[in-house]
Amino acid sequence: MTNLRKFLLTIFAGVIALIAEFVFHQSMVSYWIVIVIGGMTTISMFIGMIKTLKSGKYGVDILAITAIVATLAVGQYWASLMVLVMLTGGDSLEDYAAGQAGKELKTLLDNTPQIAHKVENNKLVDYRVEEVKVGDVILVKPGEIVPVDGTIIEGISSFDESSLTGESRPIEKKVNDSVMSGSVNGDVAIKFKVTKIAADSQYQTIVKLVKESEAKPANFVRLADRYAVPFTIISYLIGGVAWFISKDPVRFAQVLVVASPCPLILAAPIALVAGMSRSSRHGVVVKTGTTIEKLSDAQSIAFDKTGTLTEGSLDVYRITSIKDTLSDKALIQLAASIEQESTHILARSLVLYALSQGIDLLDVIELKEVTGEGVQGKIKDQLVKVGKANYVADTIHSTTENTAVYVSIDDKYVGNIEFEDIVRSESQKTIKRLRQLGINRILMITGDNLQTAKKIGDNVGITEIHAKCLPQEKIDIVKELTQTNSPAIMVGDGMNDAPALAMADVGIAMGAHGSSAASESADAVILKDDLSKVTDAIDISKNTMKIAKQSVLIGIFICVILMLIASLGIIPTLIGAMLQEVVDTVSILSALRARKDK
Repeated sequence: MTNLRKFLLTIFAGVIALIAEFVFHQSMVSYWIVIVIGGMTTISMFIGMIKTLKSGKYGVDILAITAIVATLAVGQYWASLMVLVMLTGGDSLEDYAAGQAGKELKTLLDNTPQIAHKVENNKLVDYRVEEVKVGDVILVKPGEIVPVDGTIIEGISSFDESSLTGESRPIEKKVNDSVMSGSVNGDVAIKFKVTKIAADSQYQTIVKLVKESEAKPANFVRLADRYAVPFTIISYLIGGVAWFISKDPVRFAQVLVVASPCPLILAAPIALVAGMSRSSRHGVVVKTGTTIEKLSDAQSIAFDKTGTLTEGSLDVYRITSIKDTLSDKALIQLAASIEQESTHILARSLVLYALSQGIDLLDVIELKEVTGEGVQGKIKDQLVKVGKANYVADTIHSTTENTAVYVSIDDKYVGNIEFEDIVRSESQKTIKRLRQLGINRILMITGDNLQTAKKIGDNVGITEIHAKCLPQEKIDIVKELTQTNSPAIMVGDGMNDAPALAMADVGIAMGAHGSSAASESADAVILKDDLSKVTDAIDISKNTMKIAKQSVLIGIFICVILMLIASLGIIPTLIGAMLQEVVDTVSILSALRARKDK
């Protein structure tokens, strides 16, 4: 039975009891109605309490059970009914508040694309999104949701990516730009070529994360259990002393009625769900409340280099042509033309560089790609190869330690193009902010060579660098972090980062352009391509935990004051039960502060 149904049943029973008491003057009937409904609720709570104890935890439900039993035992059944209304109503209010706090997460599910307009023989044919294949050409009309990920081949338009990234400003996209499923097209129809099927597209990946965040219980929602033992002892002690001194068992019931622990049970989970909602609004999906807790107490953080501290793309910084008849521009034109169909990171960077320089790409025939080696094709009856040195020609005397592609014409080496990582503009500021937030140890873990890694480290402000690391070595380093500087965070974006993300106390994936494996292994996913969101997530988590603890302590403080007053016999049981609703409201409103930005 849902909490709302329990609440409605309690209200219905209460109305019947009131009619029996004050219309038909049948006090005994009212008494037994309350006993039946109170017994059902008490048994349900008792079963829940036993399950909690078996899991090795101690809850505060025993106080609520004692309050119901005590009020019924001394004949204060109207007070007992008020406690029941408070408990079932409080649980229903928790469900509502959690739903309100998490609505930013749920809006993703409301915009799931269903239909794609596929271009076939210059005609539009509607297909279900699941039927779309990689390579299909899709048309998106003005105002429609992009159904799958792809690359624009025709048209220029602006896109609303707010549901994906939290960025409210429309983003203009043109030919060769990528579009993400779930973004909303502006005023111009565009055509794009599908790069990922629906199941692998950005939007579906995020939807999956949202469902995970809803399905996984947050271990820390029982924050009140930390205070359960002392609070229970204090409650019984005040009630017992009041009973002993007054010789009146009603006094014990009066104390326990105001000691009912709803504020403690409600405050923490509502604050955590509100914090998760706020993180989502800032472009970070946090999967569980436990992640919020760990982020707030983080002591160390490790970063992958490529795609995390850097843009995930490379920039051309040196062009070397060994033939006087071949200019640097001509070398770029040949290499970019051959690489234009490749999805390799160097190929994408090379093509983007050529287009940014206004260099036209040439027609290529007999295109062939050798995985891990390079690409070749014919341009104007010449065989052009682009790739590793040993692939493009038998003998190359001058090679470089930097990342580079080599070019040959008819198997004769003609030059190379060197690349360097583009450091994210926000990386240095992010590292500085992390130190201000109390992160004691910051390191870089990369598979790249030490020289390149150190250059990036010097740029962003990281001195502890681990280079040439294989996935297993990354795991070992992160494992050591979790043992010496816990909680430990790992931030990465690639498939090879997924095991390390899973090993860390908190794995954070750069999900905007990272691999789905990294996102699935992580505890939190950054939806916008912005590293500073890491500090946002930590800052929000610290604020959320502060509010959660404040809300629990506010509830405890008010309850203790009310118990001391009730021990003097000033507060009747019925009034005490009604005052608990006020305490509930104060605790919930305090916890919901976690939704708002500072």
